[in-house]
Amino acid sequence: MKLSLISFCFFVFTAISCYAEQESTLLRTKPNIILIVTDDQGYGDLSAHGNPILKTPHLDKLRGDSFRFLDFHVSPTCAPTRSALFTGRHEFKNGITHTILERERLALDAVTLPQALQSASYSTGIFGKWHLGDEDEYLPNRRGFHEMYIHGAGGIGQSFPGSCGDVPGNSYFDPILLHNDRLVKTEGYCTDLFFKKASDWIADQVAEEKRFFAYIATNAPHSPYHAKPDDAAIYRGKVPNEDIANFFGMIHNIDENIGRLRERLKELEIERNTLIVFMNDNGTAAGHGVFNAGMRGAKGTPWLGGTRSSSLWCWPGVIANQESADMVAHIDFFSTIADLAGIEWTEQMRSQVEGRSLVPLLQGVQEKSPHRFLVTHVGRWPKGAKPDDYKYSAASIRDDRWALVNPNGKPLPNQETPAWQLFDLSNDYAQSRDVASNHPEIVREMHSAMDKWWEECKPKMVNEQVTGPKLNPFAVRYWNQFGGGPTEEDYKRMDPARGWPPRK
Repeated sequence: MKLSLISFCFFVFTAISCYAEQESTLLRTKPNIILIVTDDQGYGDLSAHGNPILKTPHLDKLRGDSFRFLDFHVSPTCAPTRSALFTGRHEFKNGITHTILERERLALDAVTLPQALQSASYSTGIFGKWHLGDEDEYLPNRRGFHEMYIHGAGGIGQSFPGSCGDVPGNSYFDPILLHNDRLVKTEGYCTDLFFKKASDWIADQVAEEKRFFAYIATNAPHSPYHAKPDDAAIYRGKVPNEDIANFFGMIHNIDENIGRLRERLKELEIERNTLIVFMNDNGTAAGHGVFNAGMRGAKGTPWLGGTRSSSLWCWPGVIANQESADMVAHIDFFSTIADLAGIEWTEQMRSQVEGRSLVPLLQGVQEKSPHRFLVTHVGRWPKGAKPDDYKYSAASIRDDRWALVNPNGKPLPNQETPAWQLFDLSNDYAQSRDVASNHPEIVREMHSAMDKWWEECKPKMVNEQVTGPKLNPFAVRYWNQFGGGPTEEDYKRMDPARGWPPRK
């Protein structure tokens, strides 16, 4: 079978005897589904993963009750990961090569997982961070979600030139959020609000006897590091600085909310027909200052520390407390949920989705997976730059043994060959020993694979030359609803032609 590079080809399962057994259990079982994705919490930011300071008892309990993918990988930054989860293909093929500058918008021709779930009679709700486009046609309620309770941009209060921006002056405390078609003024801390709204919405679906998909996407523990004072106080004096105290405090708050959510599921008597999936969207942003599970790199890098994620699948009484060391990724999520939910595959979905279903692994079938390559690319080249100049910049390609890495984020004019570093992950998961000179044939093979992948991606990078609106849509929505603005300062902040300051 010919493999699509970086991604997995879509596998059509055949009716062999072991698969027939799988069909009788997990396939088309149609559980309720809760996906929890935290923002910038790395693999090492759980006490169960060895963190010596951070305590996450509820996450540890969830982990102990879950099937665990130990080598699960996402993208190096947030919007790319989210697009891959919801389309089953690499973010560059969704037009997403950045987190701002219109390059965070999910291509409108993509079929999203919530759209597919709607076709299977699921109610769908999003609570928290979207970050796949703030203009009306890109919002979650146009991309498959019945219920929408979100902030704008990639983070609460953020604002960038063009389409990516939140409500002006928004805060983690008492934020203004978009609830379906109206902005609402809230009271409370952002993470508490997202979990509470999701929990209440779930209760409504249960009362109406509706099967549901709830996507709880916290903006925490992303910067700015603003924890509830009591939560930050737990770690003050135990970590190197105030930012990490707040970072860990924000995770403490997430942990407590996960505990409350699981208790609510028990009260609603749906714990045993509800699948909870927990993951983070990229490597840690701050926790590597304390612990990074022995990995190199963090958020925004092509090292394993930039992409390895927790992947916990908890379905009591159905999915066993086991683990798998297979190399799996965010692009597998679509196919796996589709199989569980009984989604009917359309031709468009089959041509789009590159990931493979993890249902056999969830059922404990440990047959060796077919060989495949995964490409990580940080992207984020400057606006107006030629993508070809950044083809190998801050990029890596790996399979289940080897990782080929170019950490240099500078452009390579004329597509020069980078100074690749090669790591044997079977004995060096820390990526500490470059063995490229010992295995030139491996370097050539993986380099060639990446070249082919790049050519597949280029026609689909649809956001590269797009010009966004002068003012952020969330800001305009705010002024239309509550009055005020835009001021000259608003224009300066949002319109690059009026003196947008250098980006961080």
